[in-house]
Amino acid sequence: MTIKTLRSLFYNSVEKNSTHPSLGFVGEEPLSFSQVKTHVENVAAYLQQHGITKGDKVGIYSANHPNWGVAYFAIVTIGAVAVPLLPDFHEDEVENIVKHSEAKAIFVSEGLFRKLKPALLQQMKLSILVDNLSIIEGNDLPEDIDKLQAVSETNNEVTPVEIDEDDLASIIYTSGTTGKSKGVMLSHKNLVFTAENSGKIHPMDTSDRLLSLLPLSHTYENTIAFILPFSSGSHINYLRKPPIPSVLLPALKQVKPTIMLSVPLIIEKVYKGKVLKQMESKFLTRMLYKFAPTRKLLNLVAGKKLYETFGGHLKFFGIGGAKLDPSVERFLIEAKFPYAIGYGLTETSPLLAGFDSYNGKYQSTGPAMEGVTLKINDPDPVTGQGEIWAKGDNVMKGYYKEPALTEEVLTADGWFKTGDLGAFDKSGYLFIKGRLKNMIVGASGENIYPEEIEAIINRFKHVVESVVVQKKGRLVAMVHFNMEEIEAKYLDLKEQAGQYVEKQIEELTTELQEFVNSKVNKFSRVQLVVAQPTPFEKTATKKIKRFLYY
Repeated sequence: MTIKTLRSLFYNSVEKNSTHPSLGFVGEEPLSFSQVKTHVENVAAYLQQHGITKGDKVGIYSANHPNWGVAYFAIVTIGAVAVPLLPDFHEDEVENIVKHSEAKAIFVSEGLFRKLKPALLQQMKLSILVDNLSIIEGNDLPEDIDKLQAVSETNNEVTPVEIDEDDLASIIYTSGTTGKSKGVMLSHKNLVFTAENSGKIHPMDTSDRLLSLLPLSHTYENTIAFILPFSSGSHINYLRKPPIPSVLLPALKQVKPTIMLSVPLIIEKVYKGKVLKQMESKFLTRMLYKFAPTRKLLNLVAGKKLYETFGGHLKFFGIGGAKLDPSVERFLIEAKFPYAIGYGLTETSPLLAGFDSYNGKYQSTGPAMEGVTLKINDPDPVTGQGEIWAKGDNVMKGYYKEPALTEEVLTADGWFKTGDLGAFDKSGYLFIKGRLKNMIVGASGENIYPEEIEAIINRFKHVVESVVVQKKGRLVAMVHFNMEEIEAKYLDLKEQAGQYVEKQIEELTTELQEFVNSKVNKFSRVQLVVAQPTPFEKTATKKIKRFLYY
């Protein structure tokens, strides 16, 4: 049996794929696997020379970059522990995490350097600039960062270190929907096991090209769009700028990706902003779209256009991180788009269940990943629903410095309590109902799932997103409308436009309440709809931070 360490995964892949392109920016010369090896060994030796030893924590605070991967492998191949930090963490959160993890060194990008407090940098044994793998001296960066000394100029050799598959490889701090960040401890085996087995759902090889959109500091992207493709010899492409349409569309044309990972919000925006908008722009298509046979034909045509927009070579478009809107999934099925859905958590490295393109079932996350056992704990005798528990080599070691929290979610015999409610069908496909913590208990003890109500709300015209909460015993829907769409109708009215928009919002909230309540059971009816003026605050995987709105 192969020992599952990230170092063995790294060197196995480098040996097999040395000349193939590995990590690079779109439109720029990528690093080959052998060049990545050279950089990794230079950086690893430099870390060792400056006192970073096995078990020491090292932060990575940067947007996606080929050198992010270099830093990661340099850390884990010497037995140190990588602590990825989300680029959108507030500077206070960064400070808390660096202190809590006891990081002794940090890799930081030029763009985020100023968010690190000088006192924090002074505590570090060393700081390395991600952009060009150079040494940061003191608390300031020169105007020309190329004047800094490159780590590669220090010429050192790596000292061999014994690494066990159960050794800690990474601590990933969650930016959760429930508030406080927790440090999830993932071992080498956790990560390698997950990469290997998620690769059995959809195998990757040297012909694959990935376009990376999600932050590498999140375990979803880290394991499935970095560790897995690296081990498979695939070419990973990064964007130098945020993936707004003017940046993303030319990149898709250039890379022609075969594999991409996304969160529901991205594909939902594409569907609502492009496909649905086009269908509703003309009376004829709007009417035809109401009938299933013609809707399917229109979706098939739209799907072909969408496929070409994504470069025309996609084999796997993975969606995870949150529940996909039912109407969007119906479109993807009818459009014959190669979407796939996975389910998991940071605590499970992350994947627990998933299906490959064209092997899905509507609104299911697919069957358990190979090597993982899932069960419904204490299922409802009528519905079969209950909390999903998981067991496998991908389950975390625990929360860093939080034994009590760890005990709450890990049973003595190794089951992880996911906190998600779900049920299986007869063929073993998993269906998620929502988060246990989000579930609302009605006046007569009924279980109300806010996510199901929100899915209906989000189908209503001009709605961008919503959160359903219980306030003073009433179900309240907080709704963020697309103000640009609404205001566009009244542009000619100038000064009077504000009054009309306000009136339109009032009418929409009334219509919306009637629409939702006509489609849900009696105890799930919404008693109040409140317009949310600004977008809801979100996590890295674009899930709404619900705790802020309770």
